[in-house]
Amino acid sequence: MDKHSRKASKPKKFSGSRRSAPPQVSLPSHKEHKVQAPTRVGCMVITCSDTRTPETDTSGQLIMKRLKAAGHKTVAYHLVKDEPKQIKTLIQRAVRKQDVQAILINGGTGISRRDSTFEAVDALLEKRLVGFGEIFRYLTYQDIGSAAIMSRATAGLYCGRVLFSVPGSEGAVRLAVDNLILPELPHIIQQLSK
Repeated sequence: MDKHSRKASKPKKFSGSRRSAPPQVSLPSHKEHKVQAPTRVGCMVITCSDTRTPETDTSGQLIMKRLKAAGHKTVAYHLVKDEPKQIKTLIQRAVRKQDVQAILINGGTGISRRDSTFEAVDALLEKRLVGFGEIFRYLTYQDIGSAAIMSRATAGLYCGRVLFSVPGSEGAVRLAVDNLILPELPHIIQQLSK
């Protein structure tokens, strides 16, 4: 190889100005979102039951107690029969109120003929938070075993509000509220405001 061919094979130096790499933009993490989230959320609590009274509705009372302890506000409480039309009407009225940001429903998520809350809620949802039901059933499975497959707990978004629908037993309410709803409720509201 002669000296001319060696010269030609050397890479040429770039003489123009170099472009700098675009600045790295870091997206806020879920922890940063939570810091920016509201500390107080206005909630409506609905118990769907053919047999309970306000005095015997221990699950509805438990939800309201947990919300209050976490610094949230129960704007309204309703105890209704497990009638899809009545449940839908109540939800549709609630979303017209500015102070209702979240709706927590308990009862009517099983598979008996009278359990129709799921159908009422599911028909309204514009976006489903499928992970809520999946994780709820997984946690329930760890507690009660395969009977967890009969739970139709669900959650999603409707008219800029978040809806959670869980079974009516105190154990199910405690599990859902303490492990899933309260840890993420402000974060969800923060995301809905974007």
